[in-house]
Amino acid sequence: MLGMKRAELARIIDHTLLAPDATPGQVAMFCGEATELEVGTICVSPNRLPLAAHALPRGTAVAAVVGFPSGSHRPETKAAEAARALAEGAVEIDMVIDLGLVAAGLWDRLEAEIATVRAAVPAPNHLKVIIEAAWLETDERIVAACRAAEAAGADFVKTSTGFHRAGGASLHAVALMAATVDGRLGVKASGGIRDTATALAMVEAGATRLGCSASRAILEGL
Repeated sequence: MLGMKRAELARIIDHTLLAPDATPGQVAMFCGEATELEVGTICVSPNRLPLAAHALPRGTAVAAVVGFPSGSHRPETKAAEAARALAEGAVEIDMVIDLGLVAAGLWDRLEAEIATVRAAVPAPNHLKVIIEAAWLETDERIVAACRAAEAAGADFVKTSTGFHRAGGASLHAVALMAATVDGRLGVKASGGIRDTATALAMVEAGATRLGCSASRAILEGL
């Protein structure tokens, strides 16, 4: 990945602003930065739509998070939040799973939860499933979470919210997730990616998307 061009990297970045105290003015500035950097996607909180969608040039996708950041919401609530976000300009949804279902080993219920949100996010819109891989800890749970997401019809599995105390993306988790979905789903690495070397290493490990708030610094490193 050392030969990756700046434009190639920019197109797989989800330029992210999820600070709970972000103002509408800051979101507008963030959209301007996204336009300048020519990133492929921006990712915002759903209450900042449709401002972000209207501030971007054609060709830049808009993603919104749902059930964020804890995942401790009813599936129907996440689905309703996703549907509202799509109506207000998002075309991609990043949902946080119910970690309590994982802790209890209730994989069928986890799959059903993801499927409920998938039903509210019809193709060609994309559904990304945030599994909090650092918190899952074991390879077995990471693999099981990825399989549940795939079985429920997700388009991507995503490492992290970036808000959990367990941490963000790791090269090991990204490689394991990529091996599990084997190209059938995308893999989004997110959380703690702040420089060019880390970004390129995540792509080398198998990430097909990068969730970054430090997009400018990452791209200027190329």
